[in-house]
Amino acid sequence: MPIKRATLIGAGGHGRVVFEAWQLTLGSDVQIAVRDDNPRLATLLGVAVQSPAIPDDSTELRAHVAIGHNPTRKRIGVALMAGRGKLEQILHPCASVSRYAVISDGVFVAANATISAGSHLHVGVIINHGAVVDHDCSVGAWSHIAPGAILGGGVSIGEGVLIGSGAVILSGLNIADGATIGSGAVVTRDVLEQQCWVGVPARNIDEQR
Repeated sequence: MPIKRATLIGAGGHGRVVFEAWQLTLGSDVQIAVRDDNPRLATLLGVAVQSPAIPDDSTELRAHVAIGHNPTRKRIGVALMAGRGKLEQILHPCASVSRYAVISDGVFVAANATISAGSHLHVGVIINHGAVVDHDCSVGAWSHIAPGAILGGGVSIGEGVLIGSGAVILSGLNIADGATIGSGAVVTRDVLEQQCWVGVPARNIDEQR
């Protein structure tokens, strides 16, 4: 069903990126309302910001949560769905998304990102500018793949993972729930839950102390 009214939740830096992409996707006939809990964020690209982030009645609200912080995005997204709102996916027209990929609700794919055949982006995932998700990858719910990061073929990313800008995950590896991979890291081994890996080749920071 075509969107007649849309709501963007999140008026920070990531919100600006998503707002522009959604405008390009929806066209000029659809007005996008912007909501945020932060009173200091009064406008977003000329649009007045309303509060609270989730209105009292979110039933049938068509919204996208444009917040880069994984736990906050999950909290708001889960609350929205519990109130029977609908999380909308946004795929920038300059992204390359295979028709054989599975894209779940609430996903954002930024300009110049590539999503290859057989990959699955779960609920609330962010694939940022220029990131590459090669064939047959799985990116778990509420994870964030930062600009320029590369996932080799068959990589499995857990829930709530952050892959930093320019990081490389070699083919076939598993990055477990809640892990963080530092910017520019090259990961050559599986990463366990909640671990933080940095460097080339990447190492668990707890092992480096």
